[in-house]
Amino acid sequence: MSEKNYSEMTEHELRQEIARLKEKARKAEQLGIINEFAVYERKALMAQAYMMDPKEIIPGEVYRILGDEGNFFQVDYLKGRFAWGHRLGGELHTEALPISMLQNLKKGK
Repeated sequence: MSEKNYSEMTEHELRQEIARLKEKARKAEQLGIINEFAVYERKALMAQAYMMDPKEIIPGEVYRILGDEGNFFQVDYLKGRFAWGHRLGGELHTEALPISMLQNLKKGK
């Protein structure tokens, strides 16, 4: 079976893939394999990004970073499923985050 790209998967397939990756991450965490845990977590975030509409992320807006509480990200532009911009309050170096890591400030705390 050849691997499908996330962009080729249906929403159902993406949900299955996310569940599979989260289970692998959970097992890696239980075994104390932190680097493997981080890889599966990041892959799950990427799959989740393909379930989102990039139009929901607006350049110039500030978003909360999921999993990095208390830090905020200002989006400069979008490229594919990544938002490019910078974290607020720190050095203003440009970085890219999967859009699934960004939470609208207006959607709860």
